[in-house]
Amino acid sequence: MAHQQGQGVAGKMRITIFACGYVGLVTGACLADVGHDVLCVDVDKDKVSRLQAGEIPIFEPGLERLVRDNQAAGRLSFTTDAAEAVKFGLLQFIAVGTPSDEDGSADLQHVLKVAETIGQHMDDYKIIVDKSTVPVGTAAKVERAVAIELEKRGLDLEFDVCSNPEFLKEGAAIEDFSRGSRIIVGTESECVREAMRECYGPYNRQRDKLMFMGVRSAELTKYAANALLATKISFINEVANLAEHLGAEVEEVRHGIGSDPRIGYSFIYPGCGYGGSCFPKDVRALANTAEEVGHPAHIIEAVEQVNSRQKNKLFEKLWQAFDGRLAGKTIAVWGLAFKPNTDDMREAPSRALMEALWDAGARVQAFDPEANNECRRIYGERDNLVLAEQREDTLEGAHALVICTEWKAFRTVDFSLLRKTLLEPVVVDGRNLFHPESVKAAGLAYYAIGRGDSVRPIPA
Repeated sequence: MAHQQGQGVAGKMRITIFACGYVGLVTGACLADVGHDVLCVDVDKDKVSRLQAGEIPIFEPGLERLVRDNQAAGRLSFTTDAAEAVKFGLLQFIAVGTPSDEDGSADLQHVLKVAETIGQHMDDYKIIVDKSTVPVGTAAKVERAVAIELEKRGLDLEFDVCSNPEFLKEGAAIEDFSRGSRIIVGTESECVREAMRECYGPYNRQRDKLMFMGVRSAELTKYAANALLATKISFINEVANLAEHLGAEVEEVRHGIGSDPRIGYSFIYPGCGYGGSCFPKDVRALANTAEEVGHPAHIIEAVEQVNSRQKNKLFEKLWQAFDGRLAGKTIAVWGLAFKPNTDDMREAPSRALMEALWDAGARVQAFDPEANNECRRIYGERDNLVLAEQREDTLEGAHALVICTEWKAFRTVDFSLLRKTLLEPVVVDGRNLFHPESVKAAGLAYYAIGRGDSVRPIPA
């Protein structure tokens, strides 16, 4: 839509954030922390009430302090009043979820609902910022949704829509927001450029991290980045599985290829598959987008297929260790979150493992430093699940130990004590935390990903 020039502001800005979830809350707290006035709005009255009372609904290191400090300073507030929120800020950030639909496409209903809400209440120029991860072409849909609502009201107000994808890792989101490698803004509007420079100015002082590009390019950049990172994970997992059949040690291979600066060591750690709120849905969404434009993305489709298989590896290794006799066994599970420093269990490998064990007639005794309550919320109270308060509590009466998440607290283990405690000497390490020799020296069978007893001996 046609835009006005000279609408940017200097210094402190008034910013509205739609949704108080992970992205919205981190974005709002970080922007308030550098002096902007931020109003976060959400339809969930209970969540807003909790936030107003200083209670943070998610676990993210450093976020609770950031929210409370900026609330106390009067720079960060929360509301359920959409009309108030639209009137408040020049910048209207959309940070709602875009979950996978049944066909793998991104569900945009919440994004478009916010767009309609903005169109229903705005009475002057607004810059609408797509912070949510959205498919290419979403900005145009947001623009249409706002325009339709303005037309219903008989108004001809100017506004702009831009793309500003987030690049936040759970567990390190504040660091990523504050010191991230780039800030991408998709726009053709000089007014938007001016306003976004002001918005991110405090985070852009040491070097210019702002990257302006076309809206569609910005939307694609987010999906392409996540798909490439997911590809690296699935690739090294495929190599690890191959190593098991070839009698090779995947950690040696990882060091060998990672030493090449063109490859590097990031995201080439073999494991039991990726999960969380981003990689799974974004890979599916990009594959779906490719199908829609008649250009199937075979590599991206394979990434998802490999990851789905990889989540079954832990169960397969237990099945191997016990010759399929898992009924009546009790399995200790360390780690429930899809990664350390979060309580997020969305599409976590632990869920695939536990559900397979229950189907096989086994019991689970699990511990996670942060995700026990989330696990209880997902699965409720059940006879075949015990959530322990300490990691050692999971071992009493357990026939085997499985590690699903690479929390630092799991990296040091007394293997001799572990051997004495477990009813059967079986350790399945889904994150390759230990040296096989150390574990096996204690008399334990050690099944890992592409190493240890998972590697099949090759006949001479």
